[in-house]
Amino acid sequence: MASFPLSVNEKLIARSRTVGELLAPTSPFDKKCGRENWTVAFAPDGSYFAWSQGHRIVKLVPWSQCLNNFLLHGTKNVANSISTRLPRQNSDSGQKNKPCEHIIDCGDIVWSLAFGSSVPEKQSRCVNIEWHRFKFGQDQLLLATGLNNGRIKIWDVYTGKLLLNLMDHTEVVRDLTFAPDGSLILVSASRDKTLRVWDLKDDGNMMKVLRGHQNWVYGCAFSPDSSILCSVGASKAVFLWDMDKYSMIRKLEGHHNDVVACEFSPDGALLATASYDTRVYVWDPHIGVILMEFGHLFPPPTPIFAGGANDRWVRSVSFSHDGLHIASLADDKMVRFWRIDEEYPVQVAALNNGLCCTFSTDGSVLAAGQDGSVYFWATPRQVSSLQHLCRMAIRRVMPTSQVKNLPIPSKVVEFLCYQI
Repeated sequence: MASFPLSVNEKLIARSRTVGELLAPTSPFDKKCGRENWTVAFAPDGSYFAWSQGHRIVKLVPWSQCLNNFLLHGTKNVANSISTRLPRQNSDSGQKNKPCEHIIDCGDIVWSLAFGSSVPEKQSRCVNIEWHRFKFGQDQLLLATGLNNGRIKIWDVYTGKLLLNLMDHTEVVRDLTFAPDGSLILVSASRDKTLRVWDLKDDGNMMKVLRGHQNWVYGCAFSPDSSILCSVGASKAVFLWDMDKYSMIRKLEGHHNDVVACEFSPDGALLATASYDTRVYVWDPHIGVILMEFGHLFPPPTPIFAGGANDRWVRSVSFSHDGLHIASLADDKMVRFWRIDEEYPVQVAALNNGLCCTFSTDGSVLAAGQDGSVYFWATPRQVSSLQHLCRMAIRRVMPTSQVKNLPIPSKVVEFLCYQI
């Protein structure tokens, strides 16, 4: 990590407290090649944390034991030394669900990771299934890894064993996302300009190819109810897809450069997108308007210069589970924590060469990847107001159009639509 300059408006902003570090081992070989950590992920139930150490290696560690290790041994930690304190999987023990550490060699450079868990009553979308190679139960936890050669490998998190090898993309698999509903529907985004939909309950059958991007697809994210998919890519692309009909709903216009990351808010009412144009936009995805803009360069570049400010490119964005905070990571060696109703960050942290970030399942920690290692910070903590909790409850089941038709005062409608 490195020191960084603060703008006039950011000099009084609090620094985020470091929680811990997982430092990848170094060797003469590693120094000859890039060790870019493009992806970090927490399991939906908070049991595991995974990150790519650069090259072909993915590390899986039990998250609770990782936190305990930080508390016992201070913030600094070398990833390889964890194995001396975390129990490894014993195939004879029969304790399949006991969290154990795994080091996975994926066979090629890893660009993307995603955890998926199954709900047994969620049936496969393929109707004529008479035989399954795998029976995914409720206790199943999978890890999908997207590789440089276009393949996607699916692993059993509890055993570290390879289950499926999906081969259909022709270029780098840049991002992966599972449907949150437990159906084990997986969507992959690739540099081959396509998104592909896979049904893991149908032994990884490739169900659909979503076409519309004219250039690389950088990222994709499901809405919390699994009905909408957002995909982002080169040439300012932000697309929304109906995942019941596999059709495009709309394109969101506003960015001035490649869009590289996206994520829905926990209630599905908002969508955050990060771009090389130095901005994070927060949209109402249901009507396609920009509600908020978080700038990383002051004054913001005009559209003609938005592609040239490459020391402020935004690399990643993540929504916290409280629906009030967003984290962004940019090339100016800063991690920023924003409140959705404030113009300037509420906390900042230093990170050099950061490429990805994500909140822990409970929202208490932010993980960010850099050069094969991971850094963790405590996130802004705030008790949500009763109004905001009610808003999130309503927005989980109501799109903007229905909210606007409610027989309630206009100010309440504006609040429910995140317009005030």
